Amino acid sequence: MRKAVKHTIHHFLAAILLICIASSSYGQFNWQSNTFFTDTINVSKNTKVNNLINGAIGTLKRGPVDTVANNLLFKGRSEVPYKPFEGKIIRHIYFKQLDFESNFTDTSIRIISIAAKVADKVHTNTQESVLRNNLFIKEHTPLNAYKTADNERYLRSLDFIQDARIIITKISPGDDSIDLLVITKDLFNISADGSSNGFDHIYGSLIDANFMGTAQRLEASTLYDPTRQPNMGWGATYKKNNLGNSFVSMSAGISSVNKNTTTHQEENTSYINFTRPLVSPYTRMAGGLLLSINDAYNRYNIPTALFYRYNYILTDAWLAYNLGVNHLMEHHTTPRDRSFISLRYFNYNFLQSPLQLADQFDPIYNNRKAILGQITFFRQEYFKTQYIYGFGTTEDLPYGYNVSFTGGWHEQLSLQRPYLGVNLIRNLTTESGDFIQLYFKTGTFLNSGMVQDATLLLGFNTFCRLMYFKNIKVRPIINLSYSALDKPLSYAPLRLNNIYGIGGWLSDSIIGYKRLSLQLESEFYLKDKILGFQFAPFTHIDLSNLVPADNNLYHANLYSGWGGGIRTR
Repeated sequence: MRKAVKHTIHHFLAAILLICIASSSYGQFNWQSNTFFTDTINVSKNTKVNNLINGAIGTLKRGPVDTVANNLLFKGRSEVPYKPFEGKIIRHIYFKQLDFESNFTDTSIRIISIAAKVADKVHTNTQESVLRNNLFIKEHTPLNAYKTADNERYLRSLDFIQDARIIITKISPGDDSIDLLVITKDLFNISADGSSNGFDHIYGSLIDANFMGTAQRLEASTLYDPTRQPNMGWGATYKKNNLGNSFVSMSAGISSVNKNTTTHQEENTSYINFTRPLVSPYTRMAGGLLLSINDAYNRYNIPTALFYRYNYILTDAWLAYNLGVNHLMEHHTTPRDRSFISLRYFNYNFLQSPLQLADQFDPIYNNRKAILGQITFFRQEYFKTQYIYGFGTTEDLPYGYNVSFTGGWHEQLSLQRPYLGVNLIRNLTTESGDFIQLYFKTGTFLNSGMVQDATLLLGFNTFCRLMYFKNIKVRPIINLSYSALDKPLSYAPLRLNNIYGIGGWLSDSIIGYKRLSLQLESEFYLKDKILGFQFAPFTHIDLSNLVPADNNLYHANLYSGWGGGIRTR
């Protein structure tokens, strides 16, 4: 037990050390794995301190890997293939769409399976006009290597595209122009989802993620439960990608069986949402607007004292402007250190709150609104890799940094307070293919010169290098985090039923004010297929120390969870 505690402390110290290094050096920090993990680091004249720090780093070491095989999967920086052609004029952009029997990495190989044949028969490929509208590189303009890489990555991020490449063609010696070929492979558009608890609670949904190849998503869902009044419930959702080539996506929905992720209650909801993401560092504007009406009824005849009846209207809007885009475009600045300013307003307007909570500063069931401003400094480039969560498709993982400072005014019932917050995020890659994210987030409210609802979150996420065992590819994943809440007034206590706790934990009655969590997961990608389907079993183990009020980690309760499953495509 003591060894386990010591090992956990070492991991935690390593996270703190790496965050300090990353946040103090920003873009200048270049992680070289072969030197960083093998050299001894001396940060103090005290030998015991140095031994403790190096012991922490030692827990992060990795064994030898097959670098030749790994380099085939660790494909390097996204912009590299386009750099030799920087500034050449894009003459024409052509499109090629692969069917489900085509291998994306080698089109000479055909995937012979019943599943692929059936999919090709019933699937309608994305229309070329839809793909062209999702390009922000244009014909008759100079090629920008970074912008082209950004566009390739953006195509892969669309929820109806499985993989995408932008390839340079028609190159002649001394020619100052080029052609581009955009190769895409769709995701199969039809899917279904379902779950049941015997015959008492049966849920199902049917989804068309790309209706007739028009980038429109249609979803219908239904629920049957004999203990529910009425027995049947339903829902419908519509989403359109890239309205009018504006890169604004719109979604709308209505449901009588929505599961509120905050209240964990079944509710009625209707909403409309517009979002324009920052698709590239060359994008000037980003923003979003969400409007929804939500109300909960006692459909399952829960005792009144245990059921929270509520009805509220939510308005959430934000707008961001990317600073210095013109300078970036004119001078092709490398690296692309950027900054942007943003403004957000949200308002939870409760028309009805639970009576037993009406006079408390409850963060869920009472009126609250805020106006917040933020300035962000960031650099975000991408590495191409495979087998993170995808079955051999190209995946994009960021490297760079993000530093943001937030301030504004928050009102909750009669409680009005200024808010201050700082977020530090550092994404790193090693030469051997490890992807590591370090984060430090803190915020607090001020009231009459006193700190209230002070929060702290720090830790790291690691996608370890891909390992090999005969014909199986293995990807270990490690997440370690520490959370704390001090001087709570309106914030809910820390719980386990979230991404920083224990996966699949259902109860929300276990609370605390400090939490230390370790999550270990392994993905196993199998080589053999059945009827054209690939399989990836996974296992996970979650450990979490949750500290009650006025205690420390040594007096915390240790909770654990473990499980596994299998994904297929």
